[in-house]
Amino acid sequence: MALLWSLLIVDPLIILSTFFCGAVSGLFAIFGPSTRSKQIAISRAWARSILFFAGVKVEVEGLERLAAAGPYVFSANHLSYMDTPVILTHIPVQFRFLAKEGLFQIPFLGWHLKTAGHVPVPREDPRAAVRSLSLTAKLIESDGTSVLFFPEGGRSADGALQEFKDGAAYIAIKAQARLVPVALLGTNKIMPMGSKIIRGGRVKLRVGEPIPTTGMTLKDRGALTEAAREQMTRMLN
Repeated sequence: MALLWSLLIVDPLIILSTFFCGAVSGLFAIFGPSTRSKQIAISRAWARSILFFAGVKVEVEGLERLAAAGPYVFSANHLSYMDTPVILTHIPVQFRFLAKEGLFQIPFLGWHLKTAGHVPVPREDPRAAVRSLSLTAKLIESDGTSVLFFPEGGRSADGALQEFKDGAAYIAIKAQARLVPVALLGTNKIMPMGSKIIRGGRVKLRVGEPIPTTGMTLKDRGALTEAAREQMTRMLN
């Protein structure tokens, strides 16, 4: 709920954009899963509007590394609620989110997440969380859709990179998909943790080198997680 209220306090135009895009996405949802690509396009339009109205400029590096065929498991650091609009706007790959279950209860936003095929992850139930990860891996295998994961498990209060959980590596290995580290710099200055105000400014998004998982087993997920974290550490520095 904090994400929605944070955005609503910022600017009336963001309020209108959020509800309008949510309503349009809901209309498309009536026609079933075949419209999910349109719902993703609507979410990108919403993300662009958030950045535009807030006066946020984004410098992107490394997109050429996504030239190879996907699917991908994107693994991004998490600094701010603005991370999602930045990624949605500037990574031109069809992907789904793994998001905490509570976001799916928010009006408009939750409806969009459910009907567009994004995956809820229950934090309090480890077994249910593993089932969600396995379901996501099957989604990648069945239709080639990429996914986005925040491996720190939550936003960093001080901006420092936290330890990674191995969920992204688990999904990538199960689906035999490339794991791609994504580094975000400066989004915590645009909207600091605990703040309800978005400040205009510049941020950077860096796409890392895709890490192949062909031939890996789940026993390798710790090493894969560490490889992704090491690469992200270099990009952040």
